[in-house]
Amino acid sequence: MGRNKFSHGEITEIAKLLRQKNAGNRGQQKQVRHVLRVDYGFNISDFNEPGKAFGDEELHQAIARGAIQILDDATITAMKEKRARDKARDAAQQEQEAIANGATDWKEAMKEWEAWEKEKTDKE
Repeated sequence: MGRNKFSHGEITEIAKLLRQKNAGNRGQQKQVRHVLRVDYGFNISDFNEPGKAFGDEELHQAIARGAIQILDDATITAMKEKRARDKARDAAQQEQEAIANGATDWKEAMKEWEAWEKEKTDKE
């Protein structure tokens, strides 16, 4: 599930992308859906009826029924920063768990490799 809270500017851009998606061929539609998911955290499947096209009109209907909320830019920025911090924290926690379960600590291995490379270069 993606986000359901966006700034007014993001909604304007999402609506524009949805118009491009509906006007494009299959490959272009796929590319637009990717941009929506990656850049905006917007998953069409969170808001549409299966089997129906989702465009800017359906976007505004989702806003009207309360499925999508429009918040101010500062709130959205704070939410994105928190999401990034949470994601980094979760990744670090997963890395530590993997190392504790016997996985190679790739950061430590890279330091050893660089030290070996430096030592090899210094000898030449």
